[in-house]
Amino acid sequence: MTLHRPVMLDEALTGLAVRSGGIYLDGTFGRGGHSGAILEALAGRGELHALDQDPEAVAHAKERFGAVANFHIHHANFSQMRAVAESAGIAGRIDGILLDLGVSSPQLDDARRGFSFSKDGPLDMRMNPLAGESAAQWLARAGETEIADVLYQYGEERNSRRIARRIVETRAAEPLVTTAQLAALIAAVPGPRSRHIHPATRSFQAIRIFINRELDVLPQALAQAAELLAPGGRLAVISFHSLEDRIVKRTLRDARRPEDEAAVRLDKVGRYFPSEAECAENPRARSAVLRVAEKAA
Repeated sequence: MTLHRPVMLDEALTGLAVRSGGIYLDGTFGRGGHSGAILEALAGRGELHALDQDPEAVAHAKERFGAVANFHIHHANFSQMRAVAESAGIAGRIDGILLDLGVSSPQLDDARRGFSFSKDGPLDMRMNPLAGESAAQWLARAGETEIADVLYQYGEERNSRRIARRIVETRAAEPLVTTAQLAALIAAVPGPRSRHIHPATRSFQAIRIFINRELDVLPQALAQAAELLAPGGRLAVISFHSLEDRIVKRTLRDARRPEDEAAVRLDKVGRYFPSEAECAENPRARSAVLRVAEKAA
């Protein structure tokens, strides 16, 4: 398993204001970079509950932290954190919740998972490969309009209609089953494109987001997080593209002055970006933004 330094680690810990003896929830365990740092700050006290929908991440968590008494791993999507917290008896008592959105580095680097076009592999893209429909299965059955809409809505791909048409034409002759096939198909489609990124970048992002329902479950997770925090508890969310950050920004803004007086209020703590040094060391950090809010007492 790949060990890596997670994006904006120091900023996330500072934003969460982690204290020894507190109760924390890492909604996106990944490979445990953030969780490991939180456990160090807890110094053997308090509790850390981590969630991940990827069975490989859960297995890694058990291997790495299984012997740590105050660590608990749950095989669940972060949109299920309410059920996890209630089952663990920590609902309303959590001092900090961290959500690191998007795909983890080990998932991107593993060609078998099908997230990246840089290495050829099966066209899967599921964060939980044991559930739901793979990208290949969806592309084999979806209509041209549906494919175009997904590419445009979730990838902001200006060439979405041409790409969708080529996908439908191509699959009639042979199924699209590998990342290299799809990337080559997209690269061969004429039309507007950025000079700074690979032609398949936006389409791969869009299909991944759609297959995993990332933008559907995010608002659910944010609402649950606000309810589950203790008064004074903090929510820290790291986003990697404008679509998800827009949802986070809007949710936190609306929570500062909720229309319903009985609703949970979240006060803004701040917005942070990775340092130039981190971006130079890890190019994947360049698009990251961290937003932190605190539950009103």
